[in-house]
Amino acid sequence: MPDLRRGVFYGIAAYTMWGLFPLYWPLLKPSGAVEILAHRMVWSLAVVAVALAVRRHWSWVKTIIRQPAKLALLTVAAVFVTVNWGTYIYAVNTGHVVESALGYFINPLVNVLFGVVLLRERLRVLQWVAVGFGALAVLVLTLDYGRLPWIALTLAFSFGIYGLVKKRANVAATESLAVETLVLLLPALGYLGYLQVTGGSTFGTQGPGHIALLVGAGVITALPLLCFGAAAIRVPLSTIGLLQYIAPILQMVCGVVIAKEVMPSSRWIGFSIVWLALVIFTYDSLRAARRTRTARRAERATLQPERSTT
Repeated sequence: MPDLRRGVFYGIAAYTMWGLFPLYWPLLKPSGAVEILAHRMVWSLAVVAVALAVRRHWSWVKTIIRQPAKLALLTVAAVFVTVNWGTYIYAVNTGHVVESALGYFINPLVNVLFGVVLLRERLRVLQWVAVGFGALAVLVLTLDYGRLPWIALTLAFSFGIYGLVKKRANVAATESLAVETLVLLLPALGYLGYLQVTGGSTFGTQGPGHIALLVGAGVITALPLLCFGAAAIRVPLSTIGLLQYIAPILQMVCGVVIAKEVMPSSRWIGFSIVWLALVIFTYDSLRAARRTRTARRAERATLQPERSTT
C-alpha cells in the first residue's frame, strides 16, 4: 500500500473512532465523568507504555528530560487535554452530544482566530468571512439554547490551545501522550484512591464487564491518537483538514439519530451557518494549497535550466 494511501487510511480510522466516542461513554455509567476521566488517564499511560516497550523505544526519555521547556509545554498540554476530555465525557453522559459536535465543527475557525491573536498571522479575505459566519452561528445558537454554548466553546478552545502547545513542543505523538498522561497520573490515582476510600468508586463494584470497559477507556484513547500520528507524517495538511470533519459529523449523527436529542429549526439554522463557514474555510484552504504547489513547481522549473547551464 503506497504511503499516502496508508496515511489516509490511518486518518479515516482515527477520526472515525473519535466520532464514535459518544457510543462508548454511556456504557460506563454509573461512573461519573471525573472518575471516567481519571481511569482514562491511568489506562492510556499503560497502553502507551506497552506500545513503547514493544518498539523498545526509550531513547527519547533522556532527550526530553534535558529539555525543561518542552516538558513545561507538555505539562500545559496535559492540563488542556484534561479539560477537553472531561468536558466531552460530561457532555455525552448528560445528553449534549450535538453541542459537543458543534465544538469540533468550530475548532478549525478557533485555530484561525488563534493565528491572528497569538501568532500575528494575516488572514485572507475568505478566512475573515468564515470566522465572521462562525461568530454569527455562535450568536444564533446562544439565542436558541438560551445560554452561551459553553460546552462547544470549551471543547473548541481547549482543543485549539492543546494543538497549539503541542505544535510548539514538537514531540512525536506517542512520546507526547506518554509525558502528558504521566503528568496526569498522580492526580488521577489520587482521585481514584479517594473514591475507593470513601466508597464512591464504581471500579470493582459493577462486575468484571464494567472493569473491562473502564480499562478499555485507555485503549480507545490511545489507539486513535496513534493512528492520527501515523497519518500526520504521511498525509498533506490539507487532506488532514478535510478528514477532521468525519468526527463531528459522526458525533452529530450519534446525537440526533441514536441519542434522539432535540433539534429545533433554530438550532439547524445555527449549524447550517457553521457548515457554510466551514465550506468557505475549506475552499479557501484548498485554493491556497493549490497556489502554493503551483508556485513551487514554477520555482523548480526556473531553477532547473540554471543548474543545467552551470
